[in-house]
Amino acid sequence: MRGRGAWVWTRSVSFPQPVDQTRNRLRRGPRGGRPPSFDADAYKQRNTVERCINRLKQWRGLAMRTDKLAIAYQAALHLAAILIWARR
Repeated sequence: MRGRGAWVWTRSVSFPQPVDQTRNRLRRGPRGGRPPSFDADAYKQRNTVERCINRLKQWRGLAMRTDKLAIAYQAALHLAAILIWARR
């Protein structure tokens, strides 16, 4: 983090929620409007998948889907996945 964000992060500053949002959330109760819960395990898996997809997007042929046949595209996808895995 740089600049103001780093300063805020190092001092553990938390920003209060606007009063109208808090009041509205309390009024709606369990029917909705609550902040989403955080599941650390699901987030780890999602992060892994997103990073893998971003690495695959760096392969120009895969990102643009230049192959005519599905079998050729799948072979390129497998090759890219193997090379990414081997670099780890």
